[in-house]
Amino acid sequence: MSVSLQKGQKVSLSKDNAGLSKVLVGLGWDEVKQKGGFFSKKPEPIDCDASVILLQGGKLRDNTDLVYYGNLQHKSGTVQHLGDNLTGAGEGDDEQIVIDLSRVPAEYDRLVVVVNIYHAVKRKQHFGMIENAFIRLVDGRNNVEMCKYSLTDSYPGMTAMVFGEIYRHNGEWKFNAIGQGTNDPGLGELAARYF
Repeated sequence: MSVSLQKGQKVSLSKDNAGLSKVLVGLGWDEVKQKGGFFSKKPEPIDCDASVILLQGGKLRDNTDLVYYGNLQHKSGTVQHLGDNLTGAGEGDDEQIVIDLSRVPAEYDRLVVVVNIYHAVKRKQHFGMIENAFIRLVDGRNNVEMCKYSLTDSYPGMTAMVFGEIYRHNGEWKFNAIGQGTNDPGLGELAARYF
């Protein structure tokens, strides 16, 4: 049974899911419908990009620990991005990332899941133009959703989002629903927060 999380809520992934190994992280969002006049130019679609930042001791050690559309698989082979969705159109997950928790090297203690809007500043786009955004974690063994966090706050002016983090605590994996908007114009600036 899936747990619906609130901002700041933490949940154990290991406790009720003995033998948990692979987890699918699904992220989704919809563009708020834009009102335009008869002669107005159609706005560019909002291209949100999901990424995972792998941390050691709470810090990003180097750029090879970023998994995103330009680096679809972590060097350890334990985190894999399944590809870039350029518009967010359609139902369900817009982007998916598979994490093999059983094989994540011991030096990594936190996997931060972030989303940024591609060329947000240039296109004058922000998370206030996004609705129905969520992150969900699915047990890879049986495709059962374990937990879901839907963003309920409004984020006008925010160009990136720290959705949540999967972290080790006392020998088990947990998930923290963060939902923190930032003004970072891209993944590089967002990742720099963790150096």
